[in-house]
Amino acid sequence: MAIFASKSDHCLLDLLWRRRQGQLPVTVSMVISNHPDVAEEVRAFGIPFFHVPSQGPDKSTAETEHLRLLKGNVDFVVLARYMQILSGDFIEKLSVPIINIHHSFLPAFIGAGPYAKAKERGVKLVGATAHYVTEDLDEGPIIEQDVVRVTHAHTAGDLTRRGADVERAVLSRAVLWHAEDRVVRDGNHTIVFA
Repeated sequence: MAIFASKSDHCLLDLLWRRRQGQLPVTVSMVISNHPDVAEEVRAFGIPFFHVPSQGPDKSTAETEHLRLLKGNVDFVVLARYMQILSGDFIEKLSVPIINIHHSFLPAFIGAGPYAKAKERGVKLVGATAHYVTEDLDEGPIIEQDVVRVTHAHTAGDLTRRGADVERAVLSRAVLWHAEDRVVRDGNHTIVFA
C-alpha cells in the first residue's frame, strides 16, 4: 500500500508502527505528502517519502506525479488524514481502492476546527469513519466506524485528542480488514467479515 499524508501525523505514524510490529500484513511501498513535515519520521521506518506539493484549485500537476509514483507499485492507497480532495479523474486513472479516514461529524462541522465547533455545540460523542473513496466526497462505502463518549467537562483539546485516538483505531481496523480480504463492496455498502 501507499499512504498519503498531510501535516497531521497520528494516523500515518500509527499505521507505520503497526506495520513494523507485524499487526498489519502489508508492505508500505511509499508515503506521499503535500507537506515535508513528516519526512524524517517516515524515513526512520525505512520507507520512501515523496513530497508532492498540492496547492490551489488545480491539482492536475500533483495528481500526474502521484500517478507516476503509484502506477504498478501499489494494490491500494490509504489517506491518513490527507487534507486534499482527489479528483474523479485521478481516482479513475489510479484504479485501485483508496481508503479514507475522517471524524464522524460530517456533514456537520465541516471545514477547519471541527472539534472546537463540536465543543461549542455540546456534542456527547466523537468518532471516526473509514470508507472507500469515490468521486462523491466522503460518501463512499463505509468500512468501519467507532465513537467515544465525551462530556461538558471535556475541552476542545480533549475532544481532538479523543478523536485522534478513535481515528487511529478505526483506520487501522479498516486497513487490516481490507488487507486480509475481509471486506466485500456491494454498491455503496460493504460487507465486513470481522
